[in-house]
Amino acid sequence: MSEIQLRHLRFSAVDIFNTALLSVDAQELTRRATVISGAQIIIANVEVDAKKPIYIVAIGKAAASMSRALNDTLQNRIRGAVISCHDTAIKLPPTWQRFRGGHPLPTGDSIAAAQAAVHLIDKANSEKATVICAISGGGSAMFECPVDASISLKDLREANRLLISCGATIDEVNTVRRAFSAVKGGKLSAHAPESQFITLIISDTNAGDDANVASGPTWPFREAATAEMIVRNYQLEAKLPATILNAIRNSRNAGHLVPKNISHVVLANNDTATQTAAARARELGFRCVIAEDILEQPIEEGCELLLRRTAFESPPVCLISGGEFSCPVRGNGKGGRNSETVLRSSMAIDGLADHFVVLSAGSDGIDGNSPAAGAIADENTIARAKVLGMDASDFLSRSDSFRYFDRLKDAIVTGPTGTNVRDIRIALRAPNLG
Repeated sequence: MSEIQLRHLRFSAVDIFNTALLSVDAQELTRRATVISGAQIIIANVEVDAKKPIYIVAIGKAAASMSRALNDTLQNRIRGAVISCHDTAIKLPPTWQRFRGGHPLPTGDSIAAAQAAVHLIDKANSEKATVICAISGGGSAMFECPVDASISLKDLREANRLLISCGATIDEVNTVRRAFSAVKGGKLSAHAPESQFITLIISDTNAGDDANVASGPTWPFREAATAEMIVRNYQLEAKLPATILNAIRNSRNAGHLVPKNISHVVLANNDTATQTAAARARELGFRCVIAEDILEQPIEEGCELLLRRTAFESPPVCLISGGEFSCPVRGNGKGGRNSETVLRSSMAIDGLADHFVVLSAGSDGIDGNSPAAGAIADENTIARAKVLGMDASDFLSRSDSFRYFDRLKDAIVTGPTGTNVRDIRIALRAPNLG
């Protein structure tokens, strides 16, 4: 009976995660937001002048999904478009310029996409046309143009590598990125002050922080913290390329021209996923708690909070949290913050009397440098691994959490999902009825 109970708990965790993923399907959400009624065009409840041409810029992990929906709905009304994403096989007409932007580090195509978009938006401005920007997480690396010609692609890649591996929060990373970018922080939309601008957002940031998605290319931004301060706090001054440091020091985070008619509409965010996950958990018979305060802690602290809160609640309980733990890379293994969250949790729940299941996975289907979205574990995981001669502490020290769970067949593999609303963490506890 005990084994059947645990298997049911694990199936429930996967069911809850999959249901959450369906709720943030970027193609379906964009399709619903784009309405053609006679001569009227409505984009996310914003009326568009149907007599004017439409230009589109789509960037990020959800760009392909959002572009399919926009193209299917708007069709020949689209005068020109630029898309930067991973899915270059996406079927789109010749009006779309396609680029395979890099992630997590920018590539030559990331720069080419930004340059093409600037040219496109300059054209839209001359026609006082409508511009639709479809942006999502991952866009910061997939869409970039340095603020100074002296900054090479090598410099950009090294700066991004250092920023995403130093333990900084995504807000801190983006603050520094904006300082050396010519398209982030509202600098892209500044090219078309005469255009109507509509930005559709699949958000990978905290609620209310949507200007940080893809580092806010259409959202003029004034920083609360300076890029220089963040660089000092994470001791990056001696590591960043000189050209990047010079750009950061010269940045003044000044405001930019803003289009006369600009709208920003969030189609989905992490709250969409966690609220849907909670509803599904209740349908499955769990008392559910959404831990809104467990978001961006250092990974050790976040895991401790997650497990302590779950242990405190009366079973059967489901505790759900989102966001992204900060997770410095310590070794050359394969994995990411989600599989490491589960590995740390499995060590803490090892051998507990109650059944305890932890699942953590990225909504984009990608966890760090691994091919998995995350992993799942229970109170028996450590014992199973020891039978295979695996020491959890050793894998943890090498940042090799994916290989650990891959050998146990407990990696969560979805492939790229075409959306990105950050991570989803699910902890389930139920009494062991023996």
